[in-house]
Amino acid sequence: MSFDLGELLTARSGEGYQLHASHLNREVPRVLHAIDFDTVYQRAEGAYCFAEDGTRYLDFLAGFGVHGVGRNHPVVRAALHHALDAGLADLVQMDAPLLPGLLAEQLLARTPGLDRVFFCNSGTEAVEAALQFARAATRRQRVLYCQHAYHGLTVGSLSVNGGSEFRDGFDPLLPDTAVPFGDLAAVERELRREDVAALVVEPVQGKGVQVAPPGYLAEASELLHRHGALLVCDEVQTGLGRTGRFLAYQDDAVVPDLVTVAKALSGGFVPVGAVLSKDWVFDRVYSSMDRVFVHATTFGGNALAMAAGLATLAVLDEEDLVGNAARMGKLLNDQLVGIRERCDLVVDVRGRGLMIGIEFGRPHSLRLRTRWAVLEAARRGLFAQMVVGTLYRRHRILTQVAGDHMEVIKLLPPLMISEVEVELFVTALADVLEEAERGGDLVWDFGRTLVRQALIR
Repeated sequence: MSFDLGELLTARSGEGYQLHASHLNREVPRVLHAIDFDTVYQRAEGAYCFAEDGTRYLDFLAGFGVHGVGRNHPVVRAALHHALDAGLADLVQMDAPLLPGLLAEQLLARTPGLDRVFFCNSGTEAVEAALQFARAATRRQRVLYCQHAYHGLTVGSLSVNGGSEFRDGFDPLLPDTAVPFGDLAAVERELRREDVAALVVEPVQGKGVQVAPPGYLAEASELLHRHGALLVCDEVQTGLGRTGRFLAYQDDAVVPDLVTVAKALSGGFVPVGAVLSKDWVFDRVYSSMDRVFVHATTFGGNALAMAAGLATLAVLDEEDLVGNAARMGKLLNDQLVGIRERCDLVVDVRGRGLMIGIEFGRPHSLRLRTRWAVLEAARRGLFAQMVVGTLYRRHRILTQVAGDHMEVIKLLPPLMISEVEVELFVTALADVLEEAERGGDLVWDFGRTLVRQALIR
């Protein structure tokens, strides 16, 4: 066999953006060029990515939360090598392999009150499964979801997605119902119709980093159960230690009926998703031998995904990454609050653990208000993108805006960061915002570039 991946990567190095423009979604490289995020990365380790010329970038994006244990963790890599070298009889389908059972056992040991696991390949697929399980268990069809929620982009998960920017153009969707996030009265009004199968909710919304009010999940669960409906917690981004608990709902006195996880469970290598469920829900779905495969997926439970998941859980325990997320999250939050108190442009800092949102708002200074108004008139959210872009270009820190048309940036660093990375980020953010408040051209020139791009598009 003449195929040599290393040779291919060397021969075609640097062609990624051109190939995407020619053969994949051409808008991706267009956007990345527009915001100066078009670096060619060569390798990654821990909390850092490295460009071809060796330039180091601090990763406060973590692949949208995928790299919880850090990039290229040696324990996860070793587990995957072992699984490959073992030559396992994988995906036989008509068998009950060991690795899915072991990973399910480990997940359930960390989530008291949940009894069964369904493995799939992604977060959106986990949400799809949870929606089907809820409908099958309750014999009802309508699902409640929260405004501004994000649960995925397939038809079922899109039907409970609270972002019109994702939904537009894909109608008709399923007849599910949006309620305001954190509004128990709205949930109760919908439940009176006695046709609701479930409420699906993120304990901390990824879009905008909005945190559920204290007690909301527990009170919602009680309301739902009183009306024969289920609580589904989407922990695809918040789970696996991100908020300083193994799962974010564990901050509330509640056990959901269904929980979805994915992203960080992969160890940053092999896509994997899972639905954790109460026993009786599984019994309703898989109600007889005739319905043994009524909901299944070909690649769910594959050996590499399971090996990555098991290794990831071991790393979380051995390195106390859940505790580290709580500690570093508090340190980072406290220092960001300090910036908010002295910076006219910052109006809020919120989140849990290492999932933090920084919201910007209209400044009091007349001179700054004029510049702010130019950005807002072109497209709401451009100031946040300006901060993200300046952090990247000047300080080599990778972050993201927290949603379309909002002045919020979201921080999702790997859970293994230390005081060093916290200090690097806080110092860089303070520098960018202080220059913005001084009216420095290096920051606002990038803003003007964004305005031109927004107007062109």
